[in-house]
Amino acid sequence: MRLLLINPNTTASMTDKVVEAARALVAPGAEVVGVTARFGAVVIADRASYAIAAHAALDAWAETSGPFDAVVLACFGDPGLEALREVVPVPVVGMADASIQAACRLGGRFGIVTGGSGWAPILRDFVAVRGLTDRLACIHTLAPTGADIARDPEGSLPALAAACAQAAADGADTVILGGAGLAGLAERLAPGAPVPLIDGIVAAIAQAQALARPD
Repeated sequence: MRLLLINPNTTASMTDKVVEAARALVAPGAEVVGVTARFGAVVIADRASYAIAAHAALDAWAETSGPFDAVVLACFGDPGLEALREVVPVPVVGMADASIQAACRLGGRFGIVTGGSGWAPILRDFVAVRGLTDRLACIHTLAPTGADIARDPEGSLPALAAACAQAAADGADTVILGGAGLAGLAERLAPGAPVPLIDGIVAAIAQAQALARPD
């Protein structure tokens, strides 16, 4: 099995981080290939950079040689997800889409915790398009971006823990830690969290493998 991870921002270190996390999750013998956007934002933080990232994701697919068994859009918020699904001949999985599906399977209402204050309205629209507004308890954004969190994960843990606790207090039965920069942190925060936590990259890789090998 070959999985392609598309990072639709231009930060290669973020691509490396997500690829490393994915390789620890895939089945033995599976290959993970990462590709970084050739243009766009260093960090996707608002609607303008989100729109450009959708174009960049399509460009990354067009410029990458296959074959692949599935594609993972490695950005929470999934810019370009539906467009990629139109042109890519194999399953395309988005981190946000897969995480929300996983949260809904667990039941109840879910919260989202992520980095970057500009993400809240984008993610509310993302959930609304899927008809799941009534399942969304809250969105809590931290001022540091996902890239900032990735650079200092240890220092970010207290703020993330507080945000997860607040999400539970706001009625979330499950909390999604959204963002490539937050990969691996759900596992570290889980022992002290009041509700189950979902790691976006874990959810996306699980779905990609299942769709690549539906048997």
